[in-house]
Amino acid sequence: MDTADELRIDAPHRELLDQILDKWSLSVLNELCEHPCRFNELRRAIPQVTQKSLTATLRRLERNGVIEREVISTRPVAVQYRITRLGKTLRHPIDVLLAWASQHMPAIEQAREAFEAAEDSDRPLEPGTGRSTVVGSP
Repeated sequence: MDTADELRIDAPHRELLDQILDKWSLSVLNELCEHPCRFNELRRAIPQVTQKSLTATLRRLERNGVIEREVISTRPVAVQYRITRLGKTLRHPIDVLLAWASQHMPAIEQAREAFEAAEDSDRPLEPGTGRSTVVGSP
Protein backbone atom coordinates (compact mmCIF):
# COMPACT_ATOMS: atom_id res chain seq x y z
CA MET A 1 0.00 0.00 0.00
CA ASP A 2 1.32 3.44 -0.91
CA THR A 3 2.09 5.57 2.16
CA ALA A 4 -0.11 8.33 0.70
CA ASP A 5 -3.04 5.88 0.82
CA GLU A 6 -2.16 4.54 4.27
CA LEU A 7 -4.92 4.82 6.85
CA ARG A 8 -3.42 6.22 10.05
CA ILE A 9 -5.45 7.14 13.06
CA ASP A 10 -3.29 9.04 15.51
CA ALA A 11 -4.13 9.16 19.22
CA PRO A 12 -5.90 12.56 19.16
CA HIS A 13 -8.07 11.46 16.24
CA ARG A 14 -8.83 8.10 17.85
CA GLU A 15 -9.81 9.82 21.10
CA LEU A 16 -12.09 12.26 19.29
CA LEU A 17 -13.75 9.51 17.23
CA ASP A 18 -14.23 7.39 20.36
CA GLN A 19 -15.94 10.33 22.05
CA ILE A 20 -18.15 11.34 19.13
CA LEU A 21 -19.13 7.85 17.97
CA ASP A 22 -19.65 6.29 21.39
CA LYS A 23 -22.78 4.56 22.62
CA TRP A 24 -24.76 7.68 23.59
CA SER A 25 -23.23 10.57 21.63
CA LEU A 26 -24.98 9.75 18.36
CA SER A 27 -28.35 9.64 20.11
CA VAL A 28 -27.67 12.95 21.86
CA LEU A 29 -26.50 14.57 18.62
CA ASN A 30 -29.55 13.25 16.80
CA GLU A 31 -31.83 14.91 19.36
CA LEU A 32 -29.90 18.19 19.42
CA CYS A 33 -29.88 18.40 15.60
CA GLU A 34 -33.66 18.71 15.80
CA HIS A 35 -33.83 21.36 18.52
CA PRO A 36 -32.11 22.55 21.70
CA CYS A 37 -32.96 20.41 24.73
CA ARG A 38 -32.76 20.57 28.46
CA PHE A 39 -31.16 17.69 30.34
CA ASN A 40 -34.43 16.00 31.32
CA GLU A 41 -35.76 16.31 27.77
CA LEU A 42 -32.72 14.37 26.60
CA ARG A 43 -33.29 11.77 29.35
CA ARG A 44 -36.88 11.28 28.20
CA ALA A 45 -35.85 11.14 24.52
CA ILE A 46 -33.15 8.52 25.27
CA PRO A 47 -34.71 6.48 28.09
CA GLN A 48 -31.96 3.80 28.14
CA VAL A 49 -29.22 6.28 29.13
CA THR A 50 -28.44 6.74 32.81
CA GLN A 51 -28.10 10.20 34.34
CA LYS A 52 -24.39 9.59 34.90
CA SER A 53 -23.75 8.47 31.30
CA LEU A 54 -25.75 11.34 29.85
CA THR A 55 -23.85 13.86 31.98
CA ALA A 56 -20.50 12.39 30.89
CA THR A 57 -21.58 12.35 27.23
CA LEU A 58 -22.72 15.97 27.32
CA ARG A 59 -19.47 17.06 28.97
CA ARG A 60 -17.36 15.26 26.33
CA LEU A 61 -19.36 16.73 23.46
CA GLU A 62 -19.15 20.21 24.99
CA ARG A 63 -15.40 19.84 25.57
CA ASN A 64 -14.95 18.98 21.89
CA GLY A 65 -16.97 22.02 20.77
CA VAL A 66 -19.73 19.92 19.25
CA ILE A 67 -22.47 21.15 21.57
CA GLU A 68 -22.82 24.16 23.83
CA ARG A 69 -24.38 24.52 27.22
CA GLU A 70 -26.47 27.58 27.98
CA VAL A 71 -27.52 28.48 31.51
CA ILE A 72 -30.98 30.05 31.51
CA SER A 73 -31.62 32.35 34.43
CA THR A 74 -35.00 31.09 35.56
CA ARG A 75 -36.12 29.83 38.95
CA PRO A 76 -34.81 27.22 39.33
CA VAL A 77 -31.88 27.81 37.01
CA ALA A 78 -32.17 25.71 33.84
CA VAL A 79 -29.51 24.44 31.45
CA GLN A 80 -30.16 23.94 27.78
CA TYR A 81 -27.93 22.16 25.27
CA ARG A 82 -27.69 22.94 21.57
CA ILE A 83 -25.56 21.74 18.72
CA THR A 84 -22.86 24.15 17.55
CA ARG A 85 -21.99 25.09 13.99
CA LEU A 86 -19.05 22.68 14.26
CA GLY A 87 -21.37 19.96 15.52
CA LYS A 88 -23.68 20.42 12.53
CA THR A 89 -20.77 19.56 10.23
CA LEU A 90 -20.82 16.01 11.68
CA ARG A 91 -24.21 15.28 10.12
CA HIS A 92 -22.90 14.37 6.66
CA PRO A 93 -20.07 11.99 7.70
CA ILE A 94 -22.35 10.27 10.22
CA ASP A 95 -25.07 9.88 7.58
CA VAL A 96 -22.48 8.34 5.24
CA LEU A 97 -21.42 5.83 7.94
CA LEU A 98 -25.04 4.92 8.68
CA ALA A 99 -25.79 4.47 4.97
CA TRP A 100 -22.73 2.23 4.65
CA ALA A 101 -23.90 0.15 7.62
CA SER A 102 -27.41 -0.18 6.19
CA GLN A 103 -26.14 -1.14 2.75
CA HIS A 104 -23.72 -3.76 4.07
CA MET A 105 -25.69 -5.12 7.04
CA PRO A 106 -26.74 -8.35 5.25
CA ALA A 107 -23.09 -9.15 4.43
CA ILE A 108 -22.05 -8.24 7.97
CA GLU A 109 -24.74 -10.53 9.44
CA GLN A 110 -23.55 -13.37 7.17
CA ALA A 111 -19.96 -12.82 8.29
CA ARG A 112 -21.03 -12.84 11.94
CA GLU A 113 -22.98 -16.07 11.51
CA ALA A 114 -20.06 -17.73 9.70
CA PHE A 115 -17.65 -16.59 12.41
CA GLU A 116 -19.88 -17.89 15.21
CA ALA A 117 -20.43 -21.20 13.40
CA ALA A 118 -16.67 -21.62 13.02
CA GLU A 119 -16.15 -20.74 16.67
CA ASP A 120 -18.80 -23.28 17.72
CA SER A 121 -17.23 -26.02 15.59
CA ASP A 122 -13.87 -25.43 17.29
CA ARG A 123 -15.31 -25.96 20.79
CA PRO A 124 -15.36 -29.43 22.32
CA LEU A 125 -18.77 -30.96 23.02
CA GLU A 126 -20.06 -31.46 26.56
CA PRO A 127 -20.18 -35.18 27.31
CA GLY A 128 -23.67 -36.61 26.72
CA THR A 129 -25.28 -33.30 25.61
CA GLY A 130 -24.04 -32.64 22.11
CA ARG A 131 -23.63 -28.95 23.06
CA SER A 132 -20.44 -26.95 22.76
CA THR A 133 -18.69 -26.10 25.97
CA VAL A 134 -17.63 -22.58 26.68
CA VAL A 135 -14.13 -22.22 28.02
CA GLY A 136 -14.22 -21.21 31.67
CA SER A 137 -17.80 -22.36 32.31
CA PRO A 138 -18.47 -24.79 35.15
